[in-house]
Formats: sequence, C-alpha cells, structure tokens
Amino acid sequence: MVAARITVNGKEEPIAPAAPHTTVLDFLRDRGLTGTKEGCAEGECGACSVLVARPGVNKPTDWVAVNACLVPVAALDGQEVVTSEGLATAGAPGTPAVLHPVQEEMAVRGGSQCGYCTPGFVCSMAAEYYRPDRCAHGSEAPEPAGGTDAEHGPNGFDLHALSGNLCRCTGYRPIRDAAFAVGAPADEDPLARRREQAPPAPVATEYTRDDTAFLRRDTLAETLRLLRERPDAVVVAGSTDWGVEVNIRARRADCVVAVDRLPELRELRVEEDHIEIGAALTLTEIERRLDGTVPLLAELFPQFASRLIRNGATLGGNLGTGSPIGDSPPVLLALEASLLLADADGEREVPLAEYFTGYRQSVRRPGELIRAVRVPLPLSPVTAFHKIAKRRFDDISSVAVAFALDVEEGVVRKARIGLGGVAATPVRALATEAALEGRPWSAQTAEDAARVLRGEGTPMDDHRASSLYRSAMLGQSLLKLYAQTTEAVPS
Repeated sequence: MVAARITVNGKEEPIAPAAPHTTVLDFLRDRGLTGTKEGCAEGECGACSVLVARPGVNKPTDWVAVNACLVPVAALDGQEVVTSEGLATAGAPGTPAVLHPVQEEMAVRGGSQCGYCTPGFVCSMAAEYYRPDRCAHGSEAPEPAGGTDAEHGPNGFDLHALSGNLCRCTGYRPIRDAAFAVGAPADEDPLARRREQAPPAPVATEYTRDDTAFLRRDTLAETLRLLRERPDAVVVAGSTDWGVEVNIRARRADCVVAVDRLPELRELRVEEDHIEIGAALTLTEIERRLDGTVPLLAELFPQFASRLIRNGATLGGNLGTGSPIGDSPPVLLALEASLLLADADGEREVPLAEYFTGYRQSVRRPGELIRAVRVPLPLSPVTAFHKIAKRRFDDISSVAVAFALDVEEGVVRKARIGLGGVAATPVRALATEAALEGRPWSAQTAEDAARVLRGEGTPMDDHRASSLYRSAMLGQSLLKLYAQTTEAVPS
C-alpha cells in the first residue's frame, strides 16, 4: 500500500511520522503553517478553518471549509488542502506576495484587528467566494436592500458560511462588509480553475504508528469485513464528534476506520415512494442536492451547528452516536424515516422509531453500519422544526421538536411529532399524535394537544434548561405551529 501523503498548498508531503490521532491542525502547525490556529479545539470558533477539495455539486470540485482541529490528518490521505498562507499568490522575485481578493477586502475594510481569528475567517470566506452558484453582481457592497437581507449580500454572499467563525475584536460589521464586497473570481484564478477538474479520488489507507491504526477500505464490503475482524474499531466520517473526544477528553483508539468516502454510503436517490440518503453524505451536500424538496430537512439544516460543521457532519454519524440531543433524529422521526443497517452478512431496514434503545444505545449490532436513511413519500404538507437553544445558531438544543401533519378539509388525518432533549433517547410524541389525529385543526385542538405534549418524555434539569422549562416549551411549540400554519391550511 502506498505511503499516506497529503497535498498542502500545492506541495505533496508524507503524513508520517504523525500519530494516527494527529489532527490536520497540529500537522500543519508542526510544518510552520501557523496561520491555522487553535481556539476551542471542538469546532466552535473556526480559527482552524482550512479549504479541502471535495466532489462538487455544480462543478467537479468544490472548495469546502472544514475545522482542521477535528479532522485526523490521516483522513485526508491523498487529498488537497489549502491554508490561509496558500491563498496569496507569489509575487515577482524580491516583491511581496499578492493578497487573495478575500484577504484584500478583509484588510482594507478593517476586518482584522488582533488577527488571531483572521486566517480562519479568510478560509471560510474563500469557500463561499468560490461557491459556483454564488451570484456576484459587482465589487461594491451597499447596505442590503431589495433582493438581499441582513444575511445575504448583493454579491450573493451567504453570511451563514461564516457562522462557525468567532471574533472578539471587530463586532463583525467590517467582516460582513468585506464578505459583501468580494466580486467574482478572475478567469486566471488558479483555485477557480481547479474547480473544473475532478477532486482527488479516495484512496485506501492503512496508516499505522505505535500499535494504533487509521484504516480506510475501497468498498463497503471490505469495510464490513474489517469491522467484523475489529469490532472494537471507532468508525468515523466527518470526525465532528470523535474529534472533540480526542481533543477535549484525550480519548485514543487502537483502530479508527473511516467510511466518509465509501461510494456506497454517498448516494442520494429519489424514488417514486421514498428518498434514500447515503449515511456518509455531508449535511451540506444533502442540503444542496435536495435543494428544498424536503422542507422539514431544509428547515433543519441552517440550525444544525455551523456551516463548517455541516461540511463534515453526516446523518450516519449524528444517528450513530445515539445522542438524545442530536438535531436530526426529531426531524427524521417526524418524517417516519427508517435506517438501512449493513454488516458482512447483509442488510436490514429498521424504523428510526425502533432504533434507539437507551442513552446512546441502539439496535445496531457490533460490526454493523448505517448505510442510508430512507424517507417515505409523499411528504406531509404541514411541517416545522423548532429548536429551543440559548443561541439562534451553532448551539446544542435544550429542546428540539419536529412536526409533520396531514390536514385535509380542516381535519388532522395524520400527525407525526419527533422530540429531542426530553428523554434518554429521541422519541415520538405518541400521546400527542393520538390527541391530534381525527380532530379539527383548530385553536381548541391545539390547546388540548399542547397540554398533552407538555407531559411527553422525561425532561430533566441541567445547565441548559430546567425540566419545567422544557415541558413548557413543548406545549408552546405546538401552539406556535398552529399560529404559523392556520392561514395556509384550508378550513
């Protein structure tokens, strides 16, 4: 097997002698690329942001920003990375480098003060700069007006691209000004031209140091055989959860198996009676490929962590951890999703409502992987996702509620409600569903069902919220749904 290597700013170099748990951040800094910073070490500040060449949605390659502090460098074996240092263009001999347009705008508009967060902002901004479907209409950035809003610039720049980057100095206004000022990439821009070529193909990896290993196989069948041989292995995709365990809790694994590039886990198919979403597709890829065709998922995505996290996180990983406060399970429960679980002996389909068995426990057997998530069609027309948290974005929810209702001729024919943060597992609000079905979709029905919903689950007191607050928010969520939807529902 070929020795593990990574291309950084156009230069290929070996990953060795880094340990298998070494992050991309530490690998880069050890090589003098200190623009990449460590702030939080858990994917919340964005100071470590770098660009990675990944399969594109609208072009062969997309430049995707990820948290270098979470990704093991071995996971990027054979891949291309660009850091903040690699964005600038070398000048003539004896002259300084030419700043990248994003760097230039950040400088001239005062977007950098102490400078600690600046390289991360620059990389996240560059990813949005190179997004193929961003519509640039000029280089100036007037106040958002007309077809724009406070979060979208006249140049098509989506500020949510920076939602995972924090700055303590600027107050963000000059950073926003810089984002709204960038134009379209020039024709001769090498990173823009790179989008027209395919990204590096996934490579099989067998990287071993000091009796620990990072492994990637070419196919799902080979991976499942490996997991049968190594049931103790930690399975990773985007590493947005495992990376935190490594950094904050100093966890180490004898064997890590990567599944993020397996083609069998990266398909998205729309069939006549269901949509099948590969477990290793990132949330950003799902969001852009579905393009709003599943409204409940479209409402979830902007509230799921930050763009930096969504560029790596997967539905398979979010469900695989079994966390009771994951944001995707309530939505998928309301959508009546099922999981396709695969092992070396074959595949089975399990309704998500029967998947969780206890706190971070599930019916998934050793050696078994989530291959895909299946959402049945047609979709319920009345849907909503309400996330109650201390911050609007990039926060862990105190309570998460997802609704999917069929309302015909003013009567609730079917109700599906998924809850998170109110029990040891994500749960369906079965009693509330029963209280809604067969009744008129009216203020009285909503009030009666809200009282039932307040009693669902077993909410607890913790540092995020009290049990009483969680229960109150459950009931309020249903009343909010009724207030938001009654005008759109025939009476």
